[in-house]
Amino acid sequence: MERLTIGAFARACGLSPKALRLYDELDLLRPDRVDPLSGYRYYRPEQLERARLVAHLRRIGVPLARIRHLVELTPAQAADELTAHWHQVLAETAARQELVTLLTDHLRGRPPVLAEALTLRCAARSDLGLVRERNDDHAYADAGLLAVADGFGSPAAGSAAIAALRAVDPAAIGPGGLLTALDRAVRESVADTPEDMGTTLTALLAHGDQLALVHIGDSRAYLLREGELFRITHDHTWVQSLVDEGRLTAEEAASHPQRTLLIRALTGGTPGSPDLSLLTARSGDRYLLCSDGLSRVVPEAHLHTVLSTVADPDRAVEQLVELANRAGGPDNIACAVADVLPAA
Repeated sequence: MERLTIGAFARACGLSPKALRLYDELDLLRPDRVDPLSGYRYYRPEQLERARLVAHLRRIGVPLARIRHLVELTPAQAADELTAHWHQVLAETAARQELVTLLTDHLRGRPPVLAEALTLRCAARSDLGLVRERNDDHAYADAGLLAVADGFGSPAAGSAAIAALRAVDPAAIGPGGLLTALDRAVRESVADTPEDMGTTLTALLAHGDQLALVHIGDSRAYLLREGELFRITHDHTWVQSLVDEGRLTAEEAASHPQRTLLIRALTGGTPGSPDLSLLTARSGDRYLLCSDGLSRVVPEAHLHTVLSTVADPDRAVEQLVELANRAGGPDNIACAVADVLPAA
C-alpha cells in the first residue's frame, strides 16, 4: 500500500509536521502507520482530503474543537455548521468594530452619534434549588441593567458586584469610557473579599442602543434574535479550555466530573479579568442571563422554547426556574430575561 512520509504529506496538504503531530495527539488526524522503532508517521493518500479540510478550517480561524466536530459530518451538515460559525464570527467582529469606532471618535474629540432610544422590559428571579441549603446566586433586572452572579464561599461577593454595576452611570461616562468603568467597578467590588470567596458575573448595562456586556466565570448570556438563539458568552472553566483545545468534545464536557472548575472569576486579592464588549441592541431582541444552575441542567433547545413562546418576562423566568427544578434542581438558580423595546 502506498504511504506518504509525514514530510511529503505535510507538503501535500498544507499542514506543518508539527501541526500533524498535534492533530495525531488530539485524535483529529491519525497517521495510517507509526514506525515502532523510529516513531516516524506515515499517511495514506486518501487522508489528504480530510487533512486539507482541516488546514482550510484552521486558516479561517475555526477552533480545534469545532473542527473535530465538523470533519465527522456529511458535507451538507458541515456546510451548515461552518455557516453558523461564520455568522457568530461576524457578529463578534461587528461588536468589536462598534467599540473601535466609539473609542476612535472619543480620542479624536468627535461628538457621539445619537443612538436610538431603547428600553428593557425585564424580570429576574433567583431560587434555592432542591439540594443546596443556602442560595449564593443573585439576579437583578431593571430598565438599564440586567445581571446574574453565582457566588462561592459567601453570597456577599455576588451582591457586591451587582451593587457596583448599579452605581455606574453610563450617561455621566459616555460610551468611550463605559467598558473601562465597568471593569474597574467590578474589580473594586471584590477588593476586600477573602481570597477563597468570589463570584461569577454576567451583566448587560444599557446606554442608548448600546449594551455593555461584562462577563467572567460560567454564568451565561443568550440572545434570541429573529427566532434564533445564540450564546454570546464563553465559559471560563477548565473543561471548556479542554474543549477549545480539542481535547474534549462538548458531549464529554457536559458530563465531566470537573465541569464546574473555574479558571476565571471575581475573587479577593487578584480578581480575574472579565470579558468586555459593546453590543448594538435591536428592538425585538430578547436576552437571557443565567447561572449554571439553569444552563447545566436545561438543554438549550428547552431554553429556546420558553424564550420564543412565553411573551411575559416574569412568566418566562418563572418557567425557566421550574425547568431547572424539574431536572433535579442540583444547584442554586438565577436568571434574568429582558426584551428590547423602543423607549416611550
